[in-house]
Amino acid sequence: MAYDIHRIRNEFPSLAVTDNGKRRVYFDNPGGTQVAKRVMDRMQDYFIHMNTNGGGAFITSRQSDALMDEGHAALADLVGSSDPGEIIFGQNMTTLTLHLSRSIGRTLSAGDEIVVTRMDHDANVSPWLFMAEDHGLKVRWMDFNPETFRYDQDALDRVLTPKTKLVAVNYASNATGTVNDIRSISRKAHEVGALVFVDAVQFTPHFVTDIKAIECDFLACSAYKFYGPHQGLIWGKRDLLEAYTPYKVRPATKSLPGAYETGTQSHEGMAGTLGAVEHFEWVGSEMGAGGSSRRERIISGFNVIAEYERELGRRLIRGLKHIPGVTIYGLTEDVDLVDRVPTVAITKEGVHPRHMAESLGDANIFVWDGHYYAIEVIERLGLTEKGGMLRIGLGQYNTIEEVDDLLDHIETAF
Repeated sequence: MAYDIHRIRNEFPSLAVTDNGKRRVYFDNPGGTQVAKRVMDRMQDYFIHMNTNGGGAFITSRQSDALMDEGHAALADLVGSSDPGEIIFGQNMTTLTLHLSRSIGRTLSAGDEIVVTRMDHDANVSPWLFMAEDHGLKVRWMDFNPETFRYDQDALDRVLTPKTKLVAVNYASNATGTVNDIRSISRKAHEVGALVFVDAVQFTPHFVTDIKAIECDFLACSAYKFYGPHQGLIWGKRDLLEAYTPYKVRPATKSLPGAYETGTQSHEGMAGTLGAVEHFEWVGSEMGAGGSSRRERIISGFNVIAEYERELGRRLIRGLKHIPGVTIYGLTEDVDLVDRVPTVAITKEGVHPRHMAESLGDANIFVWDGHYYAIEVIERLGLTEKGGMLRIGLGQYNTIEEVDDLLDHIETAF
């Protein structure tokens, strides 16, 4: 079965919206994708049939609890965990990381060391800097190579020591699109007894996520980056989560995952996140190899999505390389496209990124400009005072025609 872009697009109601007869072109996906129909259906069904708090002795509460359990199980399948109790829902990845960092920090002592990177979104930097400040930890920075847009093979070796307790690293850059070798990083970190916290927000929408394969200890992602509602998620190893002290109110459960899910969660958001996973299952069943388990169908869905997005990304990058004055900050060779997500950041000589974004916006083509919270990346590339970069983010519903229209505008409008 082939990838059917028309059927995919029909699953996203917002793609039919027009402004003065112009369809909206969503290349702002790294900042948040459009929402799949199954997400909306799940959320509406929750509000109609089971909108209440958990733990009650009545049918709506029991139904709500059952749906929350199903949501945890679905997200466990999404990341490759066999334990739904290892999935923590929350407001967003940033809030969850700040929350968990406080619990981790209680186990550390003055003089211990942590590693953060120059490639990360600040949501995977600032929480750890606060933790270091609170507990007297030494912070070491892992740098990336600004010419290759990757970490050099010895990048972690240069900052890892026997005192390192945590390495916080991104799976894929929200600026350059680079996908990092997390398994190698995890193995090196574990050799000195350090934990590995992975920001997979930009990776999860595009490729199969497998926490066992990459051997990390924690992994964070955001549902609204993979076609779901505004909802954050963290997977963590059960033994670690149970060993930490969760910051919670006294009557709240001590068991996982509830111990870390403070207050009343967005039940409708959790229902919608379940719908997002079901969307990937649908893609796998209808356009891929399918499978007898939810995990197999998810994998099948991502495999066909990744292949489609890679070809779309190849067309975008090849087109940009032929436009005079355009510089691409990221991997550009065909052979390297397996090591990047289809997020492409550029500048054009003599044109401010905001001016390009505004011009494209006037044409109903939506892109981001600036630093998108990847402040260390922009600083490392020397672009802070120049307005950062224009960021084009492809998703499963974007088309060849949309890419060509974007390329034409960038070439002719400036």
